[in-house]
Amino acid sequence: MKTRLLSITVLVASLLVSSSLAFAHAVLLSSTPKAHETLHGPSLNIDLKFNSRVDGSRSSLSVMTSDGSVKALSLSKQVEPNELTARAQLAPGNYTLRWQALAVDGHITRGQIPFTVA
Repeated sequence: MKTRLLSITVLVASLLVSSSLAFAHAVLLSSTPKAHETLHGPSLNIDLKFNSRVDGSRSSLSVMTSDGSVKALSLSKQVEPNELTARAQLAPGNYTLRWQALAVDGHITRGQIPFTVA
């Protein structure tokens, strides 16, 4: 009986720990630009907000052009712990914002946001 109780306790504890870690991943809540949005350039503000703290010094943003070339963006000083920001100078065309964020749980999440500059 004690062995079974111990097994159940260990199982419940491991489920609680793993579920709390899963919720700590950096999930993108909002972005500027929004997916498939058309912006007026050439000067653009890039702003990504996440559901948890992200490590700005170990996260990255880049812009991919329609021909596949990639330009890394310099992140602005991180003012909010759950936000990544940058400025970009882009000519009219189609682009994909590529982001990579390191969350406080140590996991990296990535995503892409297609947009157009008019």
